[in-house]
Amino acid sequence: MRPLENLIVLEFCQYMAGPSAGLRLADFGARVIKIERPGTGEGGRKIAIKNLFAGDDSIVFHTINRNKESYEADLKDPADLAKIKKLIAQADVLTHNFRPGIMEKIGLSYEEVKKINPRLVYGVVTGYGAKGPWAAKPGQDLLVQSLSGLTYLSGDKKDDPTPFGIAVADIVCGAHLAQGILAALVRRGKTKQGALVEVSLLESVLDLQFELLTTYLNDGRKKVERAAQGNANAYLSAPYGVYKTRDGYLALAMENLVRLSNILGCDALRAFPDSATWFTHRDELMAILNDFLEKKTTAEWLAMLEPADIWCAEVYNYEQFLNHAGYQVLQMDQELQLPGKEKLRTTRCPIRIDGEKLYSAKPGPLLGQHNKIIDFDFNLTLV
Repeated sequence: MRPLENLIVLEFCQYMAGPSAGLRLADFGARVIKIERPGTGEGGRKIAIKNLFAGDDSIVFHTINRNKESYEADLKDPADLAKIKKLIAQADVLTHNFRPGIMEKIGLSYEEVKKINPRLVYGVVTGYGAKGPWAAKPGQDLLVQSLSGLTYLSGDKKDDPTPFGIAVADIVCGAHLAQGILAALVRRGKTKQGALVEVSLLESVLDLQFELLTTYLNDGRKKVERAAQGNANAYLSAPYGVYKTRDGYLALAMENLVRLSNILGCDALRAFPDSATWFTHRDELMAILNDFLEKKTTAEWLAMLEPADIWCAEVYNYEQFLNHAGYQVLQMDQELQLPGKEKLRTTRCPIRIDGEKLYSAKPGPLLGQHNKIIDFDFNLTLV
């Protein structure tokens, strides 16, 4: 039995942040029901990466909405809204990521919903919070990365602002929403009362940067300076970074440069025995290392460094990584059976419960696929 079996989650969410929280709750066994607008459904159905679709929906939609059900309802129609309110009365969790004011107009604000079901945990995702000059601004991942300072941490010193190559704000925010909901459910088990859980993309991205923001706020608010070449963390000393070798790239994490110089036989590094210089002369030290490491292959360096317990790794692309035993032993991928004969490969839940890997072969639902069964299970036809 999965931990959240028999829990009912109503998801009024679209795109990635809110649905990724619902995905995790579904992985844990909750019955997650997407409430979708008639005709088009949630916007994420048509948001595609590389224009890849499976049937009428994007493969991204299937990866984020696997193991969920779809209930088609027009929230502006009194009959449909009455059904939704009856569904809310029987649910455990409700999530939405509408802009501030939308659920209030519909009559489904937290205060109104609490009257229907005081035990409900009500989760809200916004872009920038419910108040302030950005409250009505589109809560989109790249925009949030750009506003938050995050884009000045990646890339090298002379590079333009460099965003993450993934929807990092959405994914982290979804994780925070799931955490908040689970905490509220634990409290409900003690008090019998629900809760309002609020997260925003901006606050999640700030939390992601807590180490660096703390440094900035307590170090005279000095301008962030990325390393000249091979930057991996704007606030860490050499050798932390990525270096070119004869045939590829090598990543080096935190390490004592004196010890590293002895293992590598790099005489030029020995001119910097004082650890205080490893940050102030970071660019010079990384340049020395970069020139030195280009003399041999990545495998040759690893053969020297790994036995000495130096924190290092080869830099892989997807092809190299997915074909490596280090990935394959995790059994991280799974296959979704789409309507018809088509199949889709994706990743599984990364969390194990009592040693069990959490798989699900159910793809994202068709729009309105489960209306009849949900009407029956929750007696909605009697409204």
